[in-house]
Amino acid sequence: MVKASQGLRHRTRRLFRKSVRERGAIPRLSLVMHEYKVGDKVHIVPNPAVHDALPHRRFVGKTGTVIGRRGRAYLVEVLLGEKRKVLITVPEHLRPAQGSG
Repeated sequence: MVKASQGLRHRTRRLFRKSVRERGAIPRLSLVMHEYKVGDKVHIVPNPAVHDALPHRRFVGKTGTVIGRRGRAYLVEVLLGEKRKVLITVPEHLRPAQGSG
């Protein structure tokens, strides 16, 4: 018997699924074009249509702080239990948190 693969997107069928009305092109280009500054709070909402710098499923729905840039990607620090993790992700997977510019 062959062991099932344990890839990066393992067990994400429901988590990364879009609703029927969200399928297709990237919605709200203004969110993709949004410039985040260091210190801004952001919500991590992965867009499964964009495979570039897709965050791991454990970070879905978390809120982090922008700590820098790498090209067009952002460095986002997320608190995961007692640990601080740094994600490198593109703006398609980020949303501005309420109360931040």
